[in-house]
Amino acid sequence: GAAMVARALWALLAALRAGWCLLPQSGYLHPDEFFQAPEVMAGDILNLQVYYPWEFLSSSPCRTVVFPLMTSGVTYWVIKSLQQLDICSSCINSYTLLVSPRLLFTIFSFILDYSVYQLAPFWGADPWKALILLAGSYVTLVFYTRTFTNTLEGLLFALLMVLVSSRKPSGSSAEPTSSSLIGIITTAGFFNRPTFLAFALMPLLYWAGLIVDSQKSIKTLVNHFLKFILCACFTASVFITADTFYFTSVSLDNFYSTNESSLIDVIVQLHDKMVVTPFNFLSYNLNPHNLALHGTHPRVTHFTVNGVMLFGILHILAISAGFKMLKKYVHQLTLVRWCYRGPPGLVHSEGSPTLLLFYFVPLAFLSLFSHQEPRFLIPLILPLVLFSASPNRAVEWKLLIVLFNLLGALLFGCLHQGGLIPCLFHLEQLIHSPASSSHPRHYTLLFAHTYMPPRSLLNIKKTDMHVEVIDMAGAGEETLCQTVEQRASNFTCSDCHVFIIIPGTVTDTITKCGVSFKNETLIFPHLSMEDPPQIPVLSSGNWRSQLGLYILELNR
Repeated sequence: GAAMVARALWALLAALRAGWCLLPQSGYLHPDEFFQAPEVMAGDILNLQVYYPWEFLSSSPCRTVVFPLMTSGVTYWVIKSLQQLDICSSCINSYTLLVSPRLLFTIFSFILDYSVYQLAPFWGADPWKALILLAGSYVTLVFYTRTFTNTLEGLLFALLMVLVSSRKPSGSSAEPTSSSLIGIITTAGFFNRPTFLAFALMPLLYWAGLIVDSQKSIKTLVNHFLKFILCACFTASVFITADTFYFTSVSLDNFYSTNESSLIDVIVQLHDKMVVTPFNFLSYNLNPHNLALHGTHPRVTHFTVNGVMLFGILHILAISAGFKMLKKYVHQLTLVRWCYRGPPGLVHSEGSPTLLLFYFVPLAFLSLFSHQEPRFLIPLILPLVLFSASPNRAVEWKLLIVLFNLLGALLFGCLHQGGLIPCLFHLEQLIHSPASSSHPRHYTLLFAHTYMPPRSLLNIKKTDMHVEVIDMAGAGEETLCQTVEQRASNFTCSDCHVFIIIPGTVTDTITKCGVSFKNETLIFPHLSMEDPPQIPVLSSGNWRSQLGLYILELNR
């Protein structure tokens, strides 16, 4: 009976994950969810007006284009093809531009569920308890349905854990046969985010230990590591070739030339212009001055703040268990033996110390960098739920876990910058309305004190010049007023429209600018942590405007 209830609950949570993606979620977590894949691919494949982030400029290539092409690129190519074939006359719109890449990531997120189900018996965890902890976590519901490179990092980490766990539950050694796949996944993860090496370190050490323990022949041992290295090198060459073609001006047409010298010339050009994005990424991020531009944090932020923000009581319980186990085993096991011992001797009622290493070693490596964001830790949900689902663990915290994840889902899935995406939907409909089509109008969209707006959701072709987007970011009152006053006094055409998009908590600034508005639209809810609402105002009757995003149309 309990197993049936657990299965039904997981199915309900899985349906919620897919349904909420299609709804869609209005919360805007971080600009990178748009500007590390969908925005770039919308410009390249759909020829839409977009903002290309610096990482994707040919002068500073720091992100591989392979994963954006395989995810957002594929979904945009599909909707473009459907529209060209007249199967769907208006397939390309703000909804499909937002939801189609997210839906693909949501489908991919079930790799986590598969991994948990496969790994739970191996690590002495209850499979359905682990699955419910995973599916009920707001990290899975919100972060793993978004187009982050961290999401892909978590999925590759999960696959790597499945591949290296090659012992049978009985404790007998299984012949490791996945050396090639492990090499491919490790390299792909490195090109996706070089920080993947921090997550891969413990699984790779564990896998190497299994090979050494199970092989008596040096030839077989060398064969496994040779397969790993060859597949890693081949995968790297694929990524380097794809990135080099994307970021340089080498033409593919030259490869179809029958002239042998042309082919040689192209090969020479490729060699001279070779792009290795992870090395560029590392050289940039290892410079403290560059990291400071993105924000610096205390080294303990991941341990003390981000882990709790993402995983709540599970993170705190893991820290507590880690200290207890460290104290218990400090005289019995060295760190090397922890890395190389298999789970049968270590799995017990208190959970596996090896799983804790899978959790805390990446956490420690990521803490070496001064720029620490919560999303960097989302791959760690897998070892954490496996550890937490061991017998007699976390049961007494059920209510707290449920309330924590409800609050997290509400905050990050709905409220956080939650008005910006509906605002772009509204503006896209306005720009493409029949009235605008019959009588060409010029629109100026000025965004202030919001996250960077993804231009692709406005669905404007690169050849259309009637829409101007101005991102004022967190501009001060004087700068903001100067820009608004200038726009109000310099209408250059009879049918020009200027809209200011600003949170309700900052509208007082606009009223001081000496301009008037003829229309205003309130989009609710919208919570800006950079300009949070005042508690006394929230308790008054004006709370809705404080938790809203305004679209204000300027008078002449």
